[in-house]
Amino acid sequence: MLALTAVIIWSGNFILSRGVISKIGPVSFAFYRWLLASLLIAPLAWSQLRAAFRFFLQNKFYLFAVALTGIAIFNTCVYIAGHHTSAINMALIGTTSSPVFATVMAVVFLKERLTFARLAGMLLCLSGILLLLSGGSLQQLAAFRFSRGDLWILAGAFAFAVYSILVKRKPATLPPVAFLFVVFALGTFLLFPFYLYESHYTPATDWSWPLGAAILYVALGASVISFLCWNNAIQTLGATRTVLFGNLIPVFSTLEAVALLHESITAIHIYSGILVIAGIIIANRRTKT
Repeated sequence: MLALTAVIIWSGNFILSRGVISKIGPVSFAFYRWLLASLLIAPLAWSQLRAAFRFFLQNKFYLFAVALTGIAIFNTCVYIAGHHTSAINMALIGTTSSPVFATVMAVVFLKERLTFARLAGMLLCLSGILLLLSGGSLQQLAAFRFSRGDLWILAGAFAFAVYSILVKRKPATLPPVAFLFVVFALGTFLLFPFYLYESHYTPATDWSWPLGAAILYVALGASVISFLCWNNAIQTLGATRTVLFGNLIPVFSTLEAVALLHESITAIHIYSGILVIAGIIIANRRTKT
């Protein structure tokens, strides 16, 4: 239930990035999200941070890299992509290409063994992405050019893959809640100069109660609650079983985009989603050694 709760909340992130594009700039949306998330999680993290402060100082460069990729770059790319592509495409491309990137990097940098199941699953994921982007037409695939939104979401997926590799190497001396607070706060700090630039050179934010509620949702829900639920699920189920729940994000995002944004769902979306989910399940199967 904890893993499912995190996935359902995360799926709404793609919907909101499309729903608020006329109200607030993408960098500003990301900045307010992580600023509020940092403030909300600070009381929970304070005692852990004080007890392990010297360990955080010892790992400052590692923490900087985690915050840069997972907080500053990843989600900002998602919100920028929201201005140029549909929420359905964002969910499918973003949540399916990132595991492919992460698998390749794990083999190259972490020396993980690429099993047949993982390779087969990765190829199925790629097939699903190609089916989505081509619309099922070989002629369209041959003439395909990435749209601006597709490139932004792929850049975000790559950044999240780097983040995932870094998190696998998280020192045990860094307590989990304090770790999240430091990463959130550092990510907010890194976004601040870009927030100032966007605030100066783009139209002012159109503040309203719905926009405030959206920021609260991504700060409290998609940041604090989801990350805490996800981490606790990993402790209970193990990483391999928990990660499988992440494959439900495109499913929930598609249903939400159809219901709330009135985006259309086609057979291509269904077939590509089936390929991707099947691929990631196969890739995460336990194999005997």
